[in-house]
Amino acid sequence: MAKKMFFTLVLVLTSCFLITVNAQNAFSKGDQVVHVGIGLGSYYGGDGYSSGFPPLSVSYEKGVVDGLLDGKATIGVGGYLGYSSNKWETSYMTYSYGFKYSYVVLGARGVFHYQFIDKLDTYAGLMLGYNVVGGKYFGDDIPGYTPSASSTSGFGYSTFIGARYPITEKFTAFAELGYGVSALELGLSFGL
Repeated sequence: MAKKMFFTLVLVLTSCFLITVNAQNAFSKGDQVVHVGIGLGSYYGGDGYSSGFPPLSVSYEKGVVDGLLDGKATIGVGGYLGYSSNKWETSYMTYSYGFKYSYVVLGARGVFHYQFIDKLDTYAGLMLGYNVVGGKYFGDDIPGYTPSASSTSGFGYSTFIGARYPITEKFTAFAELGYGVSALELGLSFGL
């Protein structure tokens, strides 16, 4: 699984290098960006679980400090909202039942941008957030069995790395590797 995610990230970043675009500066103070992404490889579930809805995310970031490290680095802050779901289903004698789970991640992010290559905005960051987990039983009523779906919500933190490459003056393609609603998120960003 990790090899597939790494290969996908390398493929996406390589593809981004091959796109011909207009010149655009990397992220700087005052810039505002919204990411809309879809996740590959969810952290939720396990053996026997199937994805009910692909991991989706939206994040916002604003540059607050720039001119760091010879003018190539910027610090940004923003928020993150992600959603994913899955289900587990089985059969017992003539009964069919299972559990559906949903995951909503809401967090605040701090991001450090450093431009290693012209036009490529590379960054790493930390997110502090809250994961809201909901669980629901579905299926047949089984005599003598009272089902309950566990749902453990709680605070958490994560680290991530990513890159954005411009497609047009306002739109960029992005890839992020880390912990959110998925291991790898791919999508589009647009400036406000």
